[in-house]
Amino acid sequence: MMANSPADILLELEEAIAACSPERCGRILSGIVHLLTTSRDRPQELLVNVVDGVLLRLANRVAPDSLIQLSRALAELPVAPQETLRHLASHEDSAVACPILLKSQALSAADLETVATSCGESHRLAIASRARVEAAVAEVLVIRGGRTVCLALLRNPGARLSDAAYTALVENGSADDAITKALALRPGTPDLVVRRLLSISPGKALAKPSAFAAPGQGAAPGVAAALIAPKRPCSADYASARPEIVALNRVGKLNDSTVNRFAIRGETANLFTALSVLSGAPIEIVEHVMIDDDCEALVMACRASRLNWATTLAILSNRGGARLSFAERERAQQIFETLLLSTSQWTVRWGEIAAGANASDGRNRCTKMGVSR
Repeated sequence: MMANSPADILLELEEAIAACSPERCGRILSGIVHLLTTSRDRPQELLVNVVDGVLLRLANRVAPDSLIQLSRALAELPVAPQETLRHLASHEDSAVACPILLKSQALSAADLETVATSCGESHRLAIASRARVEAAVAEVLVIRGGRTVCLALLRNPGARLSDAAYTALVENGSADDAITKALALRPGTPDLVVRRLLSISPGKALAKPSAFAAPGQGAAPGVAAALIAPKRPCSADYASARPEIVALNRVGKLNDSTVNRFAIRGETANLFTALSVLSGAPIEIVEHVMIDDDCEALVMACRASRLNWATTLAILSNRGGARLSFAERERAQQIFETLLLSTSQWTVRWGEIAAGANASDGRNRCTKMGVSR
């Protein structure tokens, strides 16, 4: 008896599948997936090649729920049927595509680039959130993706960024504060990139309207009302406070107890100078984070200063304005407890870079007070 050719076998298979109900196709599909996921001791490459065509044809006949289950199962396999994988990864339903785009290690970088170019924002967001994103893929995501995709990529430590991606992100950041901040805070961002970003919009991410500003000097309506900070110390105040603060730091007495007392007593010059000396941030950066309506930057500065949570809370509670709500306090404590010290130190370094960029173009007139350890 003459054996049928592969083309004849596939034709017969297609006719058989076409005659099956969607429910039966779903059962067949489940059986094949079970075979793939439980046959660890068999040659996977050979097996996936055999079932690839079958899966692809079944995928066009089953209900969406079955496709989602198939996608989740294939996403976990180190070796998976390529044609079926590509079909699911580019599926118009993001619930089908995203499990594979997010997890599958069997998809090549070229496959991911194709999906990032041709599919929607939810597909790109899933790719940007992968444990590892190659530089070429990240470049396509930055160029094709929107704000949410760019932010996800910047916050992903497993994403590798090329020079072209950095260039595109700098351009995006010039019109978006969140991208500016995420790019500047991302560990590994080259100093030259940060300087370029800040030279386009110096101090943009830090220099929010100041509650210290006198009326008519740039304070947006409602900002001062929301957070009325203590009177900004002048240069003479800082010059008077600094020798004592440096001396306390030198003998190891610039500690939580001392800084806590500064905060509770409202000794603004001493408090600001202490945070500057302990964290290494220029004094103008300390001034900005103290009046930022979002407490995140101030918590980072306290963490970089190696202060404990009680002292950090005292600073947050005594910087003026409305009392912290329960939700704000909970959020601040969560940031403090989960924040890596290296992240805080990077934020401080960002402040130093920001101040340097401003000084280089003549726009920064404040006196820098760096760390003196």
